[in-house]
Amino acid sequence: MSDKFHGELESLRREICELGEYAIGMLRDVLCALYENDAVRAKEVYLRKERLAEWNHEIEDNSLRILALYSPTAVDLRLTACILRMNYSLFRIGRMAKDIAKLVMYCAEEPEGVPMSGLSHMGEIVLSMLDDTMTAYTNRDLAPIRDLSRRDDSVDSMRSSIFRENLTYMMENTKNIKRGIDYITISRHLERCGDHACLMAERVVFMITGDRVEIR
Repeated sequence: MSDKFHGELESLRREICELGEYAIGMLRDVLCALYENDAVRAKEVYLRKERLAEWNHEIEDNSLRILALYSPTAVDLRLTACILRMNYSLFRIGRMAKDIAKLVMYCAEEPEGVPMSGLSHMGEIVLSMLDDTMTAYTNRDLAPIRDLSRRDDSVDSMRSSIFRENLTYMMENTKNIKRGIDYITISRHLERCGDHACLMAERVVFMITGDRVEIR
């Protein structure tokens, strides 16, 4: 392959790192807005959706152009396939952060009768899964994602626990219904973000080793 091709592919590889910082940053910031009941910060995250979509389209177009022009093979093809997968997953993560932001914006005035300690812990684990997946991709090192499946199982268990906990508070006091439903919805979004971390990690493993694995 030409130097021009490898230069374009390397540029695309770095773009995914930058998109990762942007999309995961949206999720991190909106969780902070949730914990602080900060509707203003949530709206700022919500407004980032436009740039997220533009970036997603740019990376997809550039990836398809590289496939069409250069027909990469072997490790270069695996990298391109990984970029396409991660581009989609990071876009979905950013969109879920946008959806959480919308909930935070509208529930800020609701009574705070439902604890969010479980949701906070769940968010920390999901963010660690995403950060470690990006580190594995950036450094071409599988060590950060070796226990990803265990963490994903924990996230799944937490979602069920948060559902039961919030249902209890909603039954005890009808004033908790709106916030309880929102917390249950947010836990579902976080679970899906964890699933996307696993999907990306599977592609990172394939990119590095050529082996297909299932991390869930």
